[in-house]
Amino acid sequence: MQTVLLIGALGRMGKAAMSGLSNHKVITAGRSGDVDHKVDITNEESIRELYKKIGHFNAVVNTVGFCEYATFEEMTEEQWMTTVMSKMMGQINLVRIGQEYIADGGSFTLISGILNTKPIPYAIADATASGAIDTFVKTVAFELPRNIRINVINPTVLTEAWDVYGEMMSGFEPVPSTLVGKAFARSVDGFITGQVLFVDA
Repeated sequence: MQTVLLIGALGRMGKAAMSGLSNHKVITAGRSGDVDHKVDITNEESIRELYKKIGHFNAVVNTVGFCEYATFEEMTEEQWMTTVMSKMMGQINLVRIGQEYIADGGSFTLISGILNTKPIPYAIADATASGAIDTFVKTVAFELPRNIRINVINPTVLTEAWDVYGEMMSGFEPVPSTLVGKAFARSVDGFITGQVLFVDA
């Protein structure tokens, strides 16, 4: 049994991840709600305080990354930066700071999304940030110390979220959260590193 820090545990993707972590001690974190610890991944001090409070942990699983949606013509610099600072730099900082605190042989599992390979209207910021995270994971895996592993889950839309995203994702086939949960389990429980784990229909 590992001690796993799950960030974004209350969201749909967080619940999907939780379904794959039943064999572990899971510590939950998020910006709000009934979680064990509060954290804002856009704030470096908030991330560092979280790691210090937890102490020993073997894995970090992140399922959050806020993105703005608009056409490229309409997207403002502020909207771009909101997306970059959350979905991209927020996740990078979870790893950059977390490598100081995580146990030897621990693992990070980040989240991207299918839109960087199957683009849709209004999602250019999301797609760009997801592509950056996929690339980050594939390259930083060569540099992490102490046998620390890192992977990223790149899922399509969840069946459980189809009521929210279905209209904007015409032609996509959703997948059940349990299937996405298995990808998180593969990342945490396995030995792979530097991998983008696609979960698509």
